[in-house]
Amino acid sequence: MATRNAARNGPFRLGMLLRDTRYRNGTIQVITFALLAIGLFWLVDNTVRNLAALGKDFSFEFLWRTAGYDISQRPIDYSSASNHASAALVGLLNTLIVAVMACITATVVGIFAGVLRLSNNWIVGRLMTLYVESFRNVPALLWIIVIAAIMSEAMPAPTDFRGDNARASMFLWNSVAVTNRGIYVPLPGFSSSLGKFDLPFGAISLDLLATIAVLAGSFAMHRLLLDNARRRQSRTGKRPHIWWKSIAVFAIPVLALLCALGFHLQCPELKGLNFTGGLQLRNSLIALWIGLSIYTGAFIAEIVRSGILAVSRGQTEAAHALGLRPGQTMRLVILPQALRIIVPPLISQYLNITKNTSLGLAVGYMDLRSTLGGITINQTGRELEGMLLMMLIYVSISLIISAIMNVYNNRIMLKER
Repeated sequence: MATRNAARNGPFRLGMLLRDTRYRNGTIQVITFALLAIGLFWLVDNTVRNLAALGKDFSFEFLWRTAGYDISQRPIDYSSASNHASAALVGLLNTLIVAVMACITATVVGIFAGVLRLSNNWIVGRLMTLYVESFRNVPALLWIIVIAAIMSEAMPAPTDFRGDNARASMFLWNSVAVTNRGIYVPLPGFSSSLGKFDLPFGAISLDLLATIAVLAGSFAMHRLLLDNARRRQSRTGKRPHIWWKSIAVFAIPVLALLCALGFHLQCPELKGLNFTGGLQLRNSLIALWIGLSIYTGAFIAEIVRSGILAVSRGQTEAAHALGLRPGQTMRLVILPQALRIIVPPLISQYLNITKNTSLGLAVGYMDLRSTLGGITINQTGRELEGMLLMMLIYVSISLIISAIMNVYNNRIMLKER
């Protein structure tokens, strides 16, 4: 032992970088990093040389050229005279819109199907099993195409809504029309609008920014109410009723802002051969939204079912012994504990939804893949720059989703001493 310690404390030699356990791990990591850096340098240098041989340079200057193409579904002001950066922004917003919508509906469908699959009713349980096994074993692209075909072929034409003996009618007090060209819904409007704020990529509505600011303030006030209720419960043992305060915190500021802005709804009206006014949700958006929702919902249903089954049965028996009904037991006892198991794999499903929005290209939905990764690249010939930029955007979105869900997961995680 003394000899071994003396050897370790002796003078440093290069051979110790690999033989001595004190330096071996660091040496391997440095060598690996150096090899990766050399490989990356060779790849970049080779790419630059090949581009130079083709008479191309590496530049993102193409983003400021005129796009020259229209986008049907656009959440912000855009025209064919706008630049490619504006087109990419519209595509990004379209991607985020359908991703958020699909994540919400897929979660609702997944929880609903996952809970009902554990039902004691044999028919309900088998129907949910049929849904899960059918939808998750068929590619998402096929469901998207099928729904797009149903919307285009089975829905009535706008002209079917005309006349006293019309073959189709609108829903919800004549405010919503489902046609083969899409779904027309009321569009919020403001008679006393605050205007728009011009940015290099387009204009942003100040009305929307004001609404977001008011909602953020309402959420902050609601958080303060919850913290105060917890402190009073810890101090007195009784939790105060704050539900009416929560409703007031959200309702009063928003209603006051909407009244100040002159909020009203612009309902769609049939004029000529099509509907005018309102907001048109095109078939491509509907197909991509519903297709991703029901496809991913089948996977979320299995995640929910496995999370519920992982909770000890003794928890259910204890809840029933306290007099809780089955619905209360599931909502107040089982699901809160199952969330700790459900959330980590749920993050992967949200990431899959975001990346699968690129399938909208098959039904003509102009998302980031169709704009920046499609038409823009074909027009400018900037394949490398366009693909790198698109990859960077998708990676950034995925990291943001992962960070948000991990924060939520840490909040509901069981705290151990």
